[in-house]
Amino acid sequence: MTEGQDAPAIEVSGLTKVFDGRKVVDGFDMSVPRGAIYGFLGPNGSGKTTTIRMMCGLLTPDGGSGTCLGYDIHREAGEIKRRVGYMTQRFSLYEDLTIRENLDFMARMYGLPHRKEKVSRALEDLGLANRSGQLAGTLSGGWKQRLSLAACMIHTPQLLLLDEPTAGVDPKARRDFWDEIRRLSAKGVTVLVSTHYMDEAVQCDFIAYIAYGKKLISGPSRDIPGMVGLTTWRVTGEALGPLEAKLRAEPDVAQIARFGDALHVSGTDKAALDRLATRYEAEGPQKWVEREAGLEDAFIYLMTGSEDNFGLKGAA
Repeated sequence: MTEGQDAPAIEVSGLTKVFDGRKVVDGFDMSVPRGAIYGFLGPNGSGKTTTIRMMCGLLTPDGGSGTCLGYDIHREAGEIKRRVGYMTQRFSLYEDLTIRENLDFMARMYGLPHRKEKVSRALEDLGLANRSGQLAGTLSGGWKQRLSLAACMIHTPQLLLLDEPTAGVDPKARRDFWDEIRRLSAKGVTVLVSTHYMDEAVQCDFIAYIAYGKKLISGPSRDIPGMVGLTTWRVTGEALGPLEAKLRAEPDVAQIARFGDALHVSGTDKAALDRLATRYEAEGPQKWVEREAGLEDAFIYLMTGSEDNFGLKGAA
């Protein structure tokens, strides 16, 4: 183990994984700061979960090297696993056990001392104490999610892996869940999140966009749209459908996305797109307003331009 106080939580280089002769992760490099919430964004099947599992010693890479929490991902995977909490998308606890019994079982699995006290503390921390005697199988999606988080945090891990963590839960449960993740991050827990939902991505401090095994871009969330280099205009008014059809034939328009009662029209040549916006606003009834490109604009642009492992373009 080699690590300093300011060392990244994760530092990997050239990670590669091959399944059935196909590279599902191809030369992945990443540095994750301690205590960061790092989102891995991309379409389904893009290699997000495989990448995270390799970075954290849960899956052996076919190529590449790195450290996680100061431990070598090849030689010291066992040490890493003991310091990681992993929350899968699918509820994986025992539905015929109560909340308390599930947490007690997990505490036994980790061989934790003072087990009863730690279970009681986990129940309090996640707001589960009043339901501790309820069978897990009778819980709603949001409460199951909360129990899953309590279970993977029972051993006080330094690193938390979340695989599509809020799929199938209501908006309030999502908000409560992310409040808890922020609290853990503030305590120094590093969090890796695999997702293809934008409302999860905006919760992250950093984002890596992965498309079909390749990292296309990574950096602080606020910087990603600027790194992509998009200029975006928001268009509102009547007859947006016919306008959209016309704009799709314009060579200076890289992307058109519908957001409620508005179109977001984007391009990588700012001067050309500005001229187009001025011309169309003069010709039609719509109002054109330049806006800062957002994460979702960048996400759609990257997804549309990426190729999958079989050489097929992503769908817009």
